[in-house]
Amino acid sequence: MSHEEIILASGSPRRRELLGEMGVRFEVVTADVTELDAASSPGFTPIEIALENARRKAQAVARQVANRWVLGADTVVALEQRLFGKPADLEQAREYLRALSGRTHEVITGCALFEPDGRESGFFETTQVTFRVLSEETIARYLAEVHVLDKAGAYALQERGEWIIERVEGSRTNVIGLPTELLARVFRRRGLL
Repeated sequence: MSHEEIILASGSPRRRELLGEMGVRFEVVTADVTELDAASSPGFTPIEIALENARRKAQAVARQVANRWVLGADTVVALEQRLFGKPADLEQAREYLRALSGRTHEVITGCALFEPDGRESGFFETTQVTFRVLSEETIARYLAEVHVLDKAGAYALQERGEWIIERVEGSRTNVIGLPTELLARVFRRRGLL
């Protein structure tokens, strides 16, 4: 168990679940922040966008709670130079899945850790995910079964992922939303785990 409780600056149920599985004591506090995306941030790499969004979330919460550990995270899906955020609707989700079909993309989760003394650090994990070639029938079935509107890239590894994903190279928890292997190393160095 951790020595101190941290604050998770994310409302994601998947991140809460993953952090809980690590044995970390935490509470959730969220704040509304304006996130970067590809349209508003030309010239930023997917890694820079994920790290900056994680930092914004953690910083906003750290301002609300003094002298606490705060963890922010942001996950982006990138295919070449195109970013796939959370789809606005099912038609955009369908378009995302068509674009990812039969291709390998990157899932990047940026994390920002704010320490009680105000110091902050950023780190990230990248995982390669290869999709199966998806038929229109498979896409329709997947979208009918899985709620995708709150998921970057319009898919979830942990929910019927076997229907659409051929291969994952790297951290599976990163694809779900939090790179727990990397996080465990960072937390151990700081005495949080």
